[in-house]
Amino acid sequence: MSATLKLTHKAIGAEVRRGPYDVVVDGERVGSVEMNHTIEISIEPGRHTLQVRNGRNSSGTQTFDAAEEEIVAFRCTGKRPLPLFLASFVVPRLALKLVRD
Repeated sequence: MSATLKLTHKAIGAEVRRGPYDVVVDGERVGSVEMNHTIEISIEPGRHTLQVRNGRNSSGTQTFDAAEEEIVAFRCTGKRPLPLFLASFVVPRLALKLVRD
């Protein structure tokens, strides 16, 4: 059996980083998610890491556990408060936000 990772790229207001985001699970690129779309990826049960990337910009890495037949849902966005948006030019892992639903 397998589990499912569901990732939604949710645009909020005037989002500057509008391109597709690469989806990285356990350090390996497994696909990409377009703005305002959802992607579902089949994963093995167990502990995993998740990150989204857009060029040099990325989110922080999230660790999660997935049980058999479980759907693990996250949403991501490039919308950040102005201080974090400006800081992301120096620290690219602050550019995108990844939140578990």
